[in-house]
Amino acid sequence: MNEVNQLAEHLFRHESGKMLAVLTRLFGFPNYDTARDVVQDTLLAAMQHWKLNGIPDNPTGWLYTTAKNKVLDRLRKEKFWAEVSPHLIHELQSEQQMQQHIDQLFLEHEIEDSQLRMMFACCHPSLPQEAQITLILRTLCGLSIPEIARAFLSNDENINKRLYRAKDKIRTTPIELEVPEGNDLLPRLNAILKAIYLLFNEGYHSQNPDQFIKKELCEEAIRLGTLLSQHKITNLPKTSALLSLMYFQASRFDARLDEEGNMVLLAHQNREKWNQSMIQQGVQFLNRASEGDELSSYHIEAALASYHAQAKSFETTNWQAIVYLYRLLEQINPTVMVQFNKAIAVGFAYGPERGIEALLLLKEMEKNHYYHTALGDFYKKLNNTLAAKNHYEIALTLTSSKAEWQLIWKKIEEL
Repeated sequence: MNEVNQLAEHLFRHESGKMLAVLTRLFGFPNYDTARDVVQDTLLAAMQHWKLNGIPDNPTGWLYTTAKNKVLDRLRKEKFWAEVSPHLIHELQSEQQMQQHIDQLFLEHEIEDSQLRMMFACCHPSLPQEAQITLILRTLCGLSIPEIARAFLSNDENINKRLYRAKDKIRTTPIELEVPEGNDLLPRLNAILKAIYLLFNEGYHSQNPDQFIKKELCEEAIRLGTLLSQHKITNLPKTSALLSLMYFQASRFDARLDEEGNMVLLAHQNREKWNQSMIQQGVQFLNRASEGDELSSYHIEAALASYHAQAKSFETTNWQAIVYLYRLLEQINPTVMVQFNKAIAVGFAYGPERGIEALLLLKEMEKNHYYHTALGDFYKKLNNTLAAKNHYEIALTLTSSKAEWQLIWKKIEEL
């Protein structure tokens, strides 16, 4: 039963967004709740059937077949014909036509096309950008409400309200499932890239109490980014820059946890465990990103990651260059987290005193465990044990991650 639950969760992450995109294309975007109901019914049927009869040889194929059958059952009922996207009604005049059309939609290239259409539909300009990103994270990426709330530094209630308002808007707004061109493309693409970025971050540095790294979320983010890079309209330098960043970060997966599942910080990671193939992918996408004349935040973050990925050791990292890049990033994206990371880089480049000075200016970070952990680290370097212990203890009260709690506790024990 545990194996079934784990597989169901895995497939929900990887396949529910694909099925939802295909079925939304069939039913029409205003009726995507109907498509979501079919997906949920399919996953529920899978869990019930597999617990009784065992996991099939091809679980994904089983899911798709079951979803198609559930759609056909709905379409056979006359009252559900109104749910079908209007331009498809004339194509579905017979049982055979229905079956053939649904089979066609579930072909791999059609699934990918449906996902692209769905991403751009979610980012329609009639919706606020935060609602656009929330819709993508929820519908296509399978993030839970708490996960989305963490990504936005918000709470579950606000995210639920945002989704409700977005769905209400969708029901009353004619939104086409198409990839726009020209002036309509860039604003929507920006929201899509931001959603993929947040998806990767939730996987790379999850605040889930029991799971610090969720590789499958990062893999899904890279897959969606790759999908954008393979389309002639969305294959832009900023798309390549985001992919470069994700490949550089993902290359460190195997070194970020020890054999007991404890966190290993960048300074102590075994760099021989870094995935050199992924680092090369990061370099290739960074080179592609440099072909245009645009400089996005993803370009700078990818360049930052490249300095870490290609340094022979933590000590030989070019921290002065990293400080310069963070200052550049701050001009494009002046968020408190960028300022926080810049302060840490300053401490490594110019000494812990400078790092502490920069951190103490960030008053809005005082309720953040990363902030107090960083201060503790710098005070430790100055042999100020009392101040270091004080900040570590505050950090312990602020983190919800078991892996991070254990790491901070270990820092206290080492003082």
